[in-house]
Amino acid sequence: MATFTTGDIPPMNGGTVIVTGANSGVGRSAAHALAAAGAHVVLAVRSVGKGKEAAAGMPGSTEVRELDLADLSSVRAFAAGWEGPIDLLINNAGTSAPSLTRTSDGFESTFGVNHLGHFALTNLLAGHLTGRVVTVASQAERMARLDLDDPNWQRRPFQSSRAYADSKLANVLFTAELQRRLTAAGSGVLAQAAHPGLVATAIYDRGERSVSNSLWKLAVKLLAQNSDQGALPVLYAAVADVPGNSFAGPSHLAHMRGAPELIPRSATAQDPAVAARLWTVSEQLTGVGFPA
Repeated sequence: MATFTTGDIPPMNGGTVIVTGANSGVGRSAAHALAAAGAHVVLAVRSVGKGKEAAAGMPGSTEVRELDLADLSSVRAFAAGWEGPIDLLINNAGTSAPSLTRTSDGFESTFGVNHLGHFALTNLLAGHLTGRVVTVASQAERMARLDLDDPNWQRRPFQSSRAYADSKLANVLFTAELQRRLTAAGSGVLAQAAHPGLVATAIYDRGERSVSNSLWKLAVKLLAQNSDQGALPVLYAAVADVPGNSFAGPSHLAHMRGAPELIPRSATAQDPAVAARLWTVSEQLTGVGFPA
């Protein structure tokens, strides 16, 4: 039976943790738990003011740095300003754009933030990584139809829910290919993915998951976990004794609620050829690759 709680986080002993989007929701809860366990937690956030408000409520050692995943120049600046080892990188920040919008670099916003921004960040910081990379994905990946010939919706009619699912499949595929490359390079760094379950966070105020949608409103009201509970699969992926390229998620209600455990993923998410092609497309779009 899955029983993992924040009490199972080992002493972090001042190790450095970066959490993107740590000013609210699951990211904030994960950052709080890791700071309480003794980590030095860097809140990598678009709004420094909101990040400082969140950090003020956290125990232990925290720091706030600006990072806008919708702008590759911001991602590059964050990475260029980094010094020292990173014990844990949690790629948590996410969005679900209700209509077709684009990042500063012209990417469709959901794919650009959820996948491409984190892809670039992880590769640019790779030389500093010593422990794990956890990317927050979702079981929504099972509903994806990722079109790698048109990942930024330049030719297809835009669908918010499909774009979100595509970005979450990209997160899982990215984790798989990142782990393959780390292993091939002889690195001991582990790449993991985590599905928080159904969590009552701000993402349900946007896109086709908006709580103005009566079905989602009822589902969120009756079934959603709070952000502290949603953070548990992320924390489990970050510290539990599990192999690389694991996918953690809640253990109950079709993996939507409950204590974390390792969960299955779709056949597409396990396809190494698709993962490799996504990586190549992502390198071409961002101009960032896996370091030699």
